[in-house]
Amino acid sequence: MAIRVAINGYGRIGRMVLRAVYELGRKDIEIIAINSAGCDAESNAHLTRYDSAHGRFPFDVGVDGDAMIINSQKIKTFSTRNPAELPWRDLGIDVVLECTG
Repeated sequence: MAIRVAINGYGRIGRMVLRAVYELGRKDIEIIAINSAGCDAESNAHLTRYDSAHGRFPFDVGVDGDAMIINSQKIKTFSTRNPAELPWRDLGIDVVLECTG
């Protein structure tokens, strides 16, 4: 069973965590949600697709409402500054990676 992960903060570190999970083919880690204050799903998808240091993301990235889709996997996106308002328990999150810097 995969560890269900949320990323809080989708700057350089948060994006590199997501990229590593996908590029390394980690089936034991599932990214369920991303919180990035001030960014919507479309902005997060764009930041995932294009990286000035690492180049284009090597997997399909799309958007469906408030979710980012990577290789048919839906990743719920949030844009809140107060982490206490995030529904991690409701999403069954096992680990939250604090990547806000």
